[in-house]
Amino acid sequence: MAQAAEALQDALRRLHIPFDAAQFQWQGIVPVAYKEHTGDARGMGWRGITRYSLGRPPYIEAGFALRYFEIAPDGYSSLEKHAHVHLVVVVRGRGRALVGERVFELQPLDIVYVPPLVPHRWVNPYSEPFGFLCTVDAERDKPQPVSGAEWDALRANPETAPYVF
Repeated sequence: MAQAAEALQDALRRLHIPFDAAQFQWQGIVPVAYKEHTGDARGMGWRGITRYSLGRPPYIEAGFALRYFEIAPDGYSSLEKHAHVHLVVVVRGRGRALVGERVFELQPLDIVYVPPLVPHRWVNPYSEPFGFLCTVDAERDKPQPVSGAEWDALRANPETAPYVF
């Protein structure tokens, strides 16, 4: 994590961070694992996700953080919720998002808004990488597992049940 933070600071000092389309990454930005720990709570596991921090305080003077997440084929994020919102823009491949009681099929330039405290999970059932930009509050809460009642409701819903594991 320290190496990624230092790389971000160095990259932002240049004021312009070139993108290498062949490697599909930003020059000088070091990718890190999605999370440090999978969590012991039900639904908090994840697989095949890389995170790039593209801008956040204290490296930029802003009230937001911009990250890029890339999910490998058959990868998925935690099933979680937060008090803060997410605004996501898909930029690579296709994927799916469970947001509340709905599942959205996503492709490049689709936008997904995740309201506060709404359960969500990102899934890549396809054979190519699925990547998206995600903007969140710079000061934000840690991920919370869904409650027992939310878990049961999502498992009972035929649309969301396949994504609740």
